[in-house]
Amino acid sequence: MRALVRAPVRLLRMLVHVCRGLWIIHRRFPTMEQTAREAAVQVWSHTMLQCLGVQVKVLGTVPQSGPVLMVANHISWLDIVVLHEARHCRFISKADIAHWPLVGSLATAAGTLYITRESRRDALRVVHHMAECLGQGDVLAVFPEGTTGDGSTVLPFHANLLQAAISTDTPVVPIGLKFLNARTGETSFAPCYIGDDTLLGSVWRTLCAQDIVAAVHFGQAQRCDGRDRRVWASDLRDTVVALRG
Repeated sequence: MRALVRAPVRLLRMLVHVCRGLWIIHRRFPTMEQTAREAAVQVWSHTMLQCLGVQVKVLGTVPQSGPVLMVANHISWLDIVVLHEARHCRFISKADIAHWPLVGSLATAAGTLYITRESRRDALRVVHHMAECLGQGDVLAVFPEGTTGDGSTVLPFHANLLQAAISTDTPVVPIGLKFLNARTGETSFAPCYIGDDTLLGSVWRTLCAQDIVAAVHFGQAQRCDGRDRRVWASDLRDTVVALRG
């Protein structure tokens, strides 16, 4: 019963906050410097998580500046908001998101780089663009699994996008993400977005849930040190698994 009362209240707050974000994008972003935009994205993300009733626990050393490529396991649509609160970054995401109602506008304004995963040519284009961004000192983030998992395991990492870090000799920071029930310490599956899940269904479960904690564990930065991208991807996956505890 409490969930039936809690969820609509959270939903209303979330929708109001999304509208506020769109207003900021269209009215304030055009006159804001890049650093101010990044700060606004972090503040917006923090407030969004408050609306959803999600707490964030950050472990490890958060990168203070770029260039750096962050790699993390992928569980939910919520991962992006959580990472944005911990450290503003530019995500590499599937092209479909750019056309999602509301979400697409927010993602684009946050500096997302889009990739058509089915196209090898587009992957090369994105790697080249990533290399340019890293050369300019940006902080980028990717989910090398290429899809979401259920939060209990980490899927194999795809290696293609690591080429941008290899080409520019950029350090990579591995990140372990997990959602927990604050009372029990066990994995919370409420935010999961896998298989037959719909985005609305995942959002509703998150709104109904209580005591969700997003644990974000930043590992030590590392360089390829002569490893090819497939070996490095495997090593990074092992590190992410360890960071998740």
